[in-house]
Amino acid sequence: MEGRRERKKQQTRQAISDVATALFLERGFDAVTVAEVARTADVAVQTVFNHFPTKEDLFFDEQGWWQGPARAIRAASDGADPVDLLEAHYLAEIRERLEAGHLATWKQFVRTIEDSPALLARRRLNAAEMETLLTEALEERNPSHLTSRLIAAQFVAAQKVLEEELMRLLPDNATAGQLQQVQRELEHATAQVFGVLRHGLLTATTD
Repeated sequence: MEGRRERKKQQTRQAISDVATALFLERGFDAVTVAEVARTADVAVQTVFNHFPTKEDLFFDEQGWWQGPARAIRAASDGADPVDLLEAHYLAEIRERLEAGHLATWKQFVRTIEDSPALLARRRLNAAEMETLLTEALEERNPSHLTSRLIAAQFVAAQKVLEEELMRLLPDNATAGQLQQVQRELEHATAQVFGVLRHGLLTATTD
């Protein structure tokens, strides 16, 4: 019985999320109300808030995504290189986005964020929390607070650079074949960016 109840809860959550995402991408975050999301999803407003404490949570519906890098560090063996771990984590996220179909709407997703002061503020908060959590996880492996802070800050900066590169690479209304090509090019860019993090700016080569 408990398993069935939990499945029903997750199905309701996913249905609300799907409706909200479609409305936000079509009309913009600020133009859509939570009441409208509830009405379109055929649920009560309180049901929406039971699953998503804030309207911003409805948009950034990836539960705890900013905790991912820290979790990747903590899950690895003690001798693993942190930059290797973070690169692998980032590549896994890109591949997961492609498999889930998220790359196809990525440009629209980013533009929706850029058009909303509330979403821009939330994204900055999430990035700051990611950096803090990653610093703490790195410090558990390396007692140097300065080194841990620097690696975490560089990772957050690397993500920003790569997301901007993804925006540049993605054509509007990309076909499945184009998305596959974008993934390959982004993986190449990822190797370049993390190579700089791994070996330092002075050893970086120019293309």
